[in-house]
Amino acid sequence: MKDEVRSKAFNSPSAFRLPPSSLSIVIPTLNEAPGIVSFLQPLQRLRGRGVELIVADGGSHDGTVAAASPLVDRVLSLPRGRALQMNAGAAHASGDVLLFLHADARLPDDAERFIRDGLRETGLRWGRFDVRLSGSAPMLRVVEWLMNRRSRLTRIATGDQGMFVERQLFDEVGGFPAISLMEDVALSATLRRHGRPLCLEQTIIASSRRWEEHGIWHTITLMWRLRLAYFLGAEPARLAEIYYGRSQ
Repeated sequence: MKDEVRSKAFNSPSAFRLPPSSLSIVIPTLNEAPGIVSFLQPLQRLRGRGVELIVADGGSHDGTVAAASPLVDRVLSLPRGRALQMNAGAAHASGDVLLFLHADARLPDDAERFIRDGLRETGLRWGRFDVRLSGSAPMLRVVEWLMNRRSRLTRIATGDQGMFVERQLFDEVGGFPAISLMEDVALSATLRRHGRPLCLEQTIIASSRRWEEHGIWHTITLMWRLRLAYFLGAEPARLAEIYYGRSQ
């Protein structure tokens, strides 16, 4: 990595009592200041039980790092790029299991227990939660059902579903590929060669903001078009231009 990674570790109880089979949550951020505190506050109970929280920031200029710092165990200052950010967070993590969490999502209560027990009882090595979108529109219930059903059928997980993976397996496959979009889909395609995912029925609440801002049907069409183009060999950088031009 050409760009220097700057990190800051914070003296917290969780930093010193991580159990042998422990969980690290890696959170990629970019200009999340308005909601980062309210996002991190519910995670403090997990932190108090030994779960490590790492923010991998991609160059925020709105105070995200300052707001997040007291509420996490480590902050990394990185160049922008979600795959790069998550890989760097994983490299600095202490846990035996890694959970990659979007900064606008909400985990179920006892998330770490669901992950730990699920992996142990099934012998699987990676997985994801079912997703529920935060909005109330009836069509969003259809969208989330389709997302969860598709994931079970294809054994592909997305970032909205809170992907988790054993640290050893993540390292074995080389982490997220260094692409601008679809890094979660690409990693899933690699991980499923090592076994099917653990599809937890407990739900992670994902933001429905992009669906509401751009229209549910328009967003469905866009996402399917991008995914089809990716599987047909389109360059992820070009897909990222289309996606971020639409979603920002």
